[in-house]
Amino acid sequence: MRPVTFVINISLDGYCDHTVFSPGEGMMDYFTSTMDDVDLLFYGRVMYQLMFPYWSDVSKNQSGSPAENRFADRVTSIEKIVVSSTLTSAGENTQIIRSSPATKLRDLKQQAGGKISVDSVSMLPELITAGLIDEFHLVVHPLIAGKGRRLMEADSLKDVLHLKLADVKTFDSGCLALHFVK
Repeated sequence: MRPVTFVINISLDGYCDHTVFSPGEGMMDYFTSTMDDVDLLFYGRVMYQLMFPYWSDVSKNQSGSPAENRFADRVTSIEKIVVSSTLTSAGENTQIIRSSPATKLRDLKQQAGGKISVDSVSMLPELITAGLIDEFHLVVHPLIAGKGRRLMEADSLKDVLHLKLADVKTFDSGCLALHFVK
């Protein structure tokens, strides 16, 4: 069975608004390393549109820092599925599915292959409830955002999900990368 991982940046007050974070070289390398064994990215539409075509352009033009270029090359090379009822087209090596993300992810998890990385805050409660996320990588930034999208809304889960801390990595910026497993 393929493991499924969830990776996200988060503020101390639980927001995951990408506009308030400024990852440095070490953190970009960390995010690239979380994709070492990943051969499928599973996105919601919002995250997909935040990521692409931006990282595709960085990869094509090698216009970022060395760590950003490595990340861009890696993330664009991986097959992707985006869940959307409104998206009409997607970039290279990307498939659109219209509904039933938990069913699709469960089917993909049963197939042979490497890790699947999920990146969607909107689908997270459904995927947790379905028991499909095996590990979480939360990069906690030393800031209080006070705005944006929360990782989890109140009452979005029926049951508490207990996790085990597998690893902690600290960065010079004060960020902590927390790796949890079920």
